[in-house]
Amino acid sequence: MVTNSTDWRYTVMPAVFTWLKESESGALEIDLEATQKYAADILKVQGKGGTRMGGLVGSGTLGENSYLSSEQRLSLLKALSEVAKEYNVPLISGAAAETKEELAKIVTELATVGVDTVMVMPPKTKEAPSDEDMYAYYEFSAIAAKEAGVTIMPYNNPDAAGYHALSTDILRKLSALPEVTALKISTTDVSVIETLMLEDKDSKILAGVDTVTVHAGLAGACGGITGVGCIFPKASVTMQEYVNNGEWAEANKISQAMNSISYLDAQPLLLEYLKFAFGVHHNDADGGLRTLGKKLTQEQIDDVRARYLLAKERLEVLGLAE
Repeated sequence: MVTNSTDWRYTVMPAVFTWLKESESGALEIDLEATQKYAADILKVQGKGGTRMGGLVGSGTLGENSYLSSEQRLSLLKALSEVAKEYNVPLISGAAAETKEELAKIVTELATVGVDTVMVMPPKTKEAPSDEDMYAYYEFSAIAAKEAGVTIMPYNNPDAAGYHALSTDILRKLSALPEVTALKISTTDVSVIETLMLEDKDSKILAGVDTVTVHAGLAGACGGITGVGCIFPKASVTMQEYVNNGEWAEANKISQAMNSISYLDAQPLLLEYLKFAFGVHHNDADGGLRTLGKKLTQEQIDDVRARYLLAKERLEVLGLAE
């Protein structure tokens, strides 16, 4: 199956959930077949303009990444690589480490199971590294990526607890590395994107927060990675189509329709919130609640359900609630 874009970076890509099931012992384990099926179902969806998701993001924050062992992550990504190949899209996953040597090892491992692009988080250190050390960390991952035959995507996520921010100067320098295929900017402050684009109009930047898809597009982002798009893929793809065509009013209608649920993508418990919403959407609330993450309170469950229902109602008016 051929995608409708000559460059996958000019599309929106789903950060898919990892589906879980109970083992014979009662412990939760990865349901590879279910995860593959629902990832494929998302990639089948077309927007109103006829395009589809241009990539597949696996074992990210929404994929329970922080709760999985290295062995589990690699087996999950190997399974998702089969889906990515079937739909002719790149497989993207993330990597974070304390040292550049540890990071290089992870990049190499991910390449062996079919990952095409590695989203590289800043180092997991208590103290923020100097700009020189930060650049060296990413440069080392680029060398490892080149040797492994993959690309990297520096991931700036200053709004999330525990991640150091990448300065605009560092992002600018990293974008010049030949192994860097794009920058992922996950922040509601889209002025960062605008600043980078003003300095280099050829920069490839992906938005990483659903609430600012339209705003990021106005600032110059060429595509995005979505969590809410796993629940409402037709709406997410169609919104990106409008953004790419400069039809800002139409894109904004969809953004506003999804506002109540997109809000959850920028919260610390985005995994638990959006996975529950996904379960509600598919009449499988127990499946949606089944996570290795934190258990939601009844108040949180009621809030997420209300936000999901409001978004669904608004999207139904636009014919985009599928």
